[in-house]
Amino acid sequence: MSKPLDVLLVTPPSRVQVYQDLSRDFAAIEPPVWSGLIATYLRQHSCSVAILDAEAQGLTHQQTAEHIAAIAPRLAVFVIYGQQPSASTQCMPAGRKVCEILNTLADIPTLVMGTHPSALPKRTLLEEPYTYVCQGEGPATILGLVVALRAPQHSLRDVPGLWHLEEGNAVGNVPAPLFTNLDHDLPGQAWDLLDMSRYRAHNWHCFGNPESRTPYASLQTSLGCPFTCSFCCINAPFTTPMLRVWSPDNVIGQIDRLVREYGVSNIKIPDEMFVLNRRHVIGICDRIIERGYHLNIWAYARVDTVQDEVLEKLARAGFTWLGLGIESGSQHVRDGVEKGRFGEREIIATVGRIRSHGIHVAANYIFGLPDDTLESMRATLDLALTLNTEWANFYCAMAYPGSALYGLAKQHQWTLPDDQGGPGWIGYSQHAYECLPLPTDSLTATQVLDFRDRAFLEYFGHPGYLTMLQRTFGSRCVAHVAEMCRHQVRRRHHDQASSQAA
Repeated sequence: MSKPLDVLLVTPPSRVQVYQDLSRDFAAIEPPVWSGLIATYLRQHSCSVAILDAEAQGLTHQQTAEHIAAIAPRLAVFVIYGQQPSASTQCMPAGRKVCEILNTLADIPTLVMGTHPSALPKRTLLEEPYTYVCQGEGPATILGLVVALRAPQHSLRDVPGLWHLEEGNAVGNVPAPLFTNLDHDLPGQAWDLLDMSRYRAHNWHCFGNPESRTPYASLQTSLGCPFTCSFCCINAPFTTPMLRVWSPDNVIGQIDRLVREYGVSNIKIPDEMFVLNRRHVIGICDRIIERGYHLNIWAYARVDTVQDEVLEKLARAGFTWLGLGIESGSQHVRDGVEKGRFGEREIIATVGRIRSHGIHVAANYIFGLPDDTLESMRATLDLALTLNTEWANFYCAMAYPGSALYGLAKQHQWTLPDDQGGPGWIGYSQHAYECLPLPTDSLTATQVLDFRDRAFLEYFGHPGYLTMLQRTFGSRCVAHVAEMCRHQVRRRHHDQASSQAA
């Protein structure tokens, strides 16, 4: 008789609920970065492991649960991350649905991990259907739990970062220490456990050729962030604001494999602070340039960390896009969320310098931050129109669990999606039908959301933007954007108002 699989790492199917109609053709299909890293770690410690990416395979909640039951692993680990760190919470409902069905089909121990469970471990254990909850990075917790499940004489109290129930009471163990040598402890993703042909880049990532979005990969080169923006929850699994990096040699080794074994040229660097450590970035760029790869890479940067020498290297290495967190057109609002080190003049200059090196800009804006008014939100949209970047993300302010803003919202009793009578965790999804952002002192949540939706259509339908798009990418791209704008997301409060009017 063959031994049971030790660990099955599960990505539940969230995309349709999170992105509505945009999920079909426009949203990315992201490879599960953390599942890949954890799989490699477990293999190093003699654990058998597989990955079930229900998102990429297009499985329903029922089918996902049936797959898990058929595989019958010693431990099923639900890895709850989204396309960016703050997107974990919105993926919780899908995990819950799958686990509830699984619990009716088989008696398989389950563990949930990710940004959200790390931010609210006790609540997650008490409210969700999982056997265990992981607080922290995850690999050491999973390994310790597997050891305990293999040999019952091992106490669950010895598993670092584990939350479990004892006689109905939630018990949390001391979190596992953070890994300090990423090259050694998490040397790379287990790409061989995935069907790499299933992954698809963001639509804007391939504006130059919208039909070339596959194959695609997401590659971490660092973990964490040293900054403390009040709306961000990135450090929830890491307990402290800090940055750890993989060496340039490790990163290029992973890129070599992606290019040579899987034919990948579209790559996302999801590090929140990639363009921060100059030596790290230049080291990676130099190795890519030496190999002569023709890549299409995008990464995040901060307005106040972009240097010309780095930009020159990025452009030569195939970094075609940089994502900039501009957030607000109001200095006062940026100051209020600890994002105020730079002013509008510096923002405009930085965008210009990036584009002068042939790199496109994906600018990120937030409406409804605590000090926002209709006037300040309009100033943000006006700044976006002035900058006229090749892509723009418009978000509503959310007090994500794990962020300082979440604690502030609870303290002031601001309305949150997870309040009694609210839509629940799916309300934290920017594009979901049930989206419920933060209100401000002068605006309701639905006013903020309606402004955001109007801003999206105004920006992407603006003549100046479409002219720039035609000049930069051509008519196919303009047609693609027009089609995207025809897929407007539905909002629950609009349907409720229509129902009441009828």
